[in-house]
This record gives sequence, structure tokens and C-alpha cells, in this order.
Amino acid sequence: MNTLEGKVAIVTGGASGIGRATALLFAKEGAKVVVADIDGAGAERTVKEIAALPEAAGAAVAVQGDVSAADDCRRIVETATGTFGGLHVLFNNAGIIRRTTALDLDVDEWDRVMAVNVRSVFLMCKYAIPAMTDGGSIVNTGSGWGLKGGGNAISYCASKAAVVNMARALAIDHAKAGIRVNSVNPGDTDTPMLRDEARQLNEDWAAFEADAADRPMGRSGSPDEIAQAVLFLAGDAASYITGSALVVDGGGLA
Repeated sequence: MNTLEGKVAIVTGGASGIGRATALLFAKEGAKVVVADIDGAGAERTVKEIAALPEAAGAAVAVQGDVSAADDCRRIVETATGTFGGLHVLFNNAGIIRRTTALDLDVDEWDRVMAVNVRSVFLMCKYAIPAMTDGGSIVNTGSGWGLKGGGNAISYCASKAAVVNMARALAIDHAKAGIRVNSVNPGDTDTPMLRDEARQLNEDWAAFEADAADRPMGRSGSPDEIAQAVLFLAGDAASYITGSALVVDGGGLA
């Protein structure tokens, strides 16, 4: 039996990168997936990829929405329960990054990073947890920079530290309801966001990529590798794991 057979999952930021890879993997493992993203066309593309999987795979529906907006988060959860009849897994993955110091960061940019990276986790959990009537698993995308500092990324580091500790607090509050909450903390992963970082810093991609590979395993990660870690935390194999911060970074923090 597939790992998530009969489960309903929400993946935010599912149009590309780690979110897309995870939505596809969840579906391959039998889940019915709500693919949510502010990029509605991108979310639809992910759903089409899921529809092209073998018949044994799960199903999917796309929802365009801004996860920093309460009404959109409520609608995403209602889509899961209304379309598929329940909710068992929430992957809070949507996120953005601004590569600046405090001196160069606009206040509006700070607020937007906090809205997309932190407020969204609060809102999605606020509406998803009551829908998890049979227990469930929540996974938040943190970052290695949520566990240690990084240069030219003050808002991102602050937001991801919040995401990691929110998972711990949620784990404490909702364990008795059978809901586990953990964070997955990737190192540099070859996604559109990583390439956007190079553009923000006006760095050549080849040089930026080489710097990202400066870790014991000698390379950056792939979205599929992070998705495998999310699948583990989402499924029953992690049934006694909650409040944990799983680092998936090729040894970078080591």
C-alpha cells in the first residue's frame, strides 16, 4: 500500500520547486492533494502532472490563493474538505526571500516576508487543524538559516526561525488531538527561489551554485530529495516524531 493511501493533503507553494516535487510525491503515494499557490497557472500545471501519473496514484485540485490572506487560507482548507472529504496532511511550504541587510531592507519588504513565511503558517494551521478530525501531520518548511544565521538575509532568517519554533509550539498544543507538527529544514536546493537569490545579489549563477555546493556532500540538494523528507514526516513512519526540526542539507550545518 502507498504511504499516503486514503489521505488528503494540502501543499502550499505547490507550483514549483519543493512544493511541486512534494505534491507529485504525495500523489504517487496515493494522497488526494490540494495544490495551492499564488501562481494559479503554476498550480494547474502541477495538477496536470499529477493527472498524468499512473492510475494507482492519487488525485489533485489546484487553488489559486495568497496564503498571507485569511480568506484564501480558509478557502484552501474548505476546498480540501469539500472536494475530498477531509484533511490529514498540511505542508506549509510557501515562502519568499529577500537578500538584504537590515539597512537596505524596506519596511514593506520586511512585512511581506513575514506575511508569506510566518503569517501563512499561523493562518493555514488555524483553519486546517479543526478539519483534522482523525488526527494528522503538519510539516513546515523552515531552513538551515532558521537554525543559524546567514548573511544578507535578515528577514528570511528571522522568518524561518519563527517557522521552526512555531512547529514546536503547535506540536505541544495539539498532540492530544493526534496531530504531529514538525519542520523540514533544507540547505541550498536547486529551485527557482535559489536562482532568484543569485539575481537579487547580482551574482553569476555558476559562481553562486558553486558556493551553494560548499558543504560536506559537495553539492546542493534537489527538490525531490527534500520531498522525500517531507513524505517521511507526513506519514505513519514518523508516528512518534513531533516538535522536531529535521535538517536536510548535505551536511552543511554539521
